[in-house]
Amino acid sequence: MNQKNSKAVGTANPFVAVFKNNIGILGVLVIICAVVTFSTDKFLTASNIISVLRQISINTYIALGMTLIIILGHIDLSVGAIVAMSGTLTVGFIVNQGMPMGVAIVGGLVLGVLAGFIDGFIVSTFRVPAFIITMAMMNICNGIAYVYTGGQSTRINDDFFAAIGMGYLFNVIPLPVVYMVILILLISFVLGRTKFGTYVYAIGGNREAARLSGVPIKKIEIIVFTLCGLLSAFAGLVLCSRMYSGQPSVGDGYELDAIAACVLGGTSMSGGKGRISGTVIGAMVIGVISNGLNLIGVSSYWQSIVKGLIIACAVLLDSQKDRLALLKKKR
Repeated sequence: MNQKNSKAVGTANPFVAVFKNNIGILGVLVIICAVVTFSTDKFLTASNIISVLRQISINTYIALGMTLIIILGHIDLSVGAIVAMSGTLTVGFIVNQGMPMGVAIVGGLVLGVLAGFIDGFIVSTFRVPAFIITMAMMNICNGIAYVYTGGQSTRINDDFFAAIGMGYLFNVIPLPVVYMVILILLISFVLGRTKFGTYVYAIGGNREAARLSGVPIKKIEIIVFTLCGLLSAFAGLVLCSRMYSGQPSVGDGYELDAIAACVLGGTSMSGGKGRISGTVIGAMVIGVISNGLNLIGVSSYWQSIVKGLIIACAVLLDSQKDRLALLKKKR
């Protein structure tokens, strides 16, 4: 386990610690912002900044859970499908089944929790590679969303439901951004300041050593996958609220964006290393790139290529960094 990573805020000033620990990705973010600013005069407008923050918030919810998964040494490909299933069925419960809104929202969140719990239970109990079981869950959740809706979007016009994703705090701060800040603080505290977070790093760093030390590996893995499912379901709820509709295709590509945010933020794909602060900055990089390419007029197809290249470069840099660190230890 890397205590330096798990206690990254252990300085007198946590903001200074965040800057020092993420100086590389922060530099990338500044450069990208500068390039986009010089490319279009629409980037720094108030309306566009609010739009970017909303876009970033959705990916951040998912990436927070994905960070925990990757630190454990696993990966979750089902998050985008859970976004679609939970959000779409929540809207359907309200519009088609006539459920009270609170009951429908809880039902949608429970679906995400259940999907995450099943992933975690199978991975931890039967030692099935998470890549395989979450890919299976991705297909199941996507199938449920399409079967339930018949492949059609479901429109909802309820003002209260729309306020979940389109409302403002004090008529200034978008509510999705408020949720994002709360979740960042909460997950950062859990990962960096609790025994649970220590266990997560321990399992990802050396699973066998963690087992011999008495770490409840099965329990921790189930909790982490379940939490990731809940965060993905919440992202689906907020996203469908913003769109005034439930669409079975709404979650396509979100697993890619979440993984990209984690890897860009320094979370090691080999497990045991990662910071929430890095993931958040990684999500900002992804959001600014997407927004900048949209403003410049680059098609979504090219955007997928750019994101794929970013992930590939980040993984290569991560592998080289680990290799250099290993060579230094040998010397």
